[in-house]
Amino acid sequence: MKKKHKLIIIGSGPAGLTAALYSARAGLNPLVFEGIQPGGQLTITTDVENYPGFPEGIMGPELMDLFRKQAVRFDAKTLFQDVSGVDFSVRPFTVRSNDDVYRAEAVIIATGASAKWLGLPSEQEFMGHGVSACATCDGFFFKGVEVIVVGGGDTAMEEAGFLTKFASKVTIVHRRDSFRASKIMQDRMEKNPKISFLFDSVIEEILGTEENGKKSVTGVRVRNVKTDELSEVKAGGVFMGIGHRPNTQLFEGQIELDPTGYITVTPGTTQTSIGGIFAAGDVADAHYRQAVTAAGTGCMAAIDAERYLESVA
Repeated sequence: MKKKHKLIIIGSGPAGLTAALYSARAGLNPLVFEGIQPGGQLTITTDVENYPGFPEGIMGPELMDLFRKQAVRFDAKTLFQDVSGVDFSVRPFTVRSNDDVYRAEAVIIATGASAKWLGLPSEQEFMGHGVSACATCDGFFFKGVEVIVVGGGDTAMEEAGFLTKFASKVTIVHRRDSFRASKIMQDRMEKNPKISFLFDSVIEEILGTEENGKKSVTGVRVRNVKTDELSEVKAGGVFMGIGHRPNTQLFEGQIELDPTGYITVTPGTTQTSIGGIFAAGDVADAHYRQAVTAAGTGCMAAIDAERYLESVA
């Protein structure tokens, strides 16, 4: 594997692999660091029914495998390695992985964002089988079902409001006695007849069953933080609304980040604060967080990188 490249792409979700496809077809021969767990958040998503072109739906890991095969077909090179360090202070830029040093004239960052979880073993057990961190992605599967949303900020309120389009009842579980969400969001939730609230409560365990190899959520065990009283709440789905964390720790001090850690880009482009460094997907998007929007910005980043490389050639 050569160590000098026109373009290096860090990340292998929809943004990174779409960037790889477009830049490979443009003759940039990109090197993609996929990480040791490639594919992004879609690899922990079972059924994907809202990605265009798949009317019958598709499994998340299968969709990402198709992304990868299409990029590799046009000679994108992939490494199943994590990036351990970068230096964007001078061109060519430096990317470190394991004990190797790679250099590139341009870099696309597509490391995504990670949903914040409660950290329960049962949460991991039922992830993708009733436990989700994306109502927009999975709400459709919960028609007529009672569901729970965890959190007290705007994210939780938005998730709960969206879920009322499908669920028969939405219970918002919050560990405090008041919400952090904006007043307008709180008012909207309080007026919604499908929404109820469980304050001063934390989820101790997600309850479920497994029959014929199929897992499903049946409810949660909650603890009142003031009385320590335990109770069970019936639910067919549990949605985490406690936010996302952009995977940008690697780039702190290298490029400009917003106060919550997302990479800042020039509006209408994928250009970061450093010429030749571009950002695509959830790592720069705190709002939409969808596979299709990530793929779109991956395309943008590849085109931006191609034009940049032509301008400095």
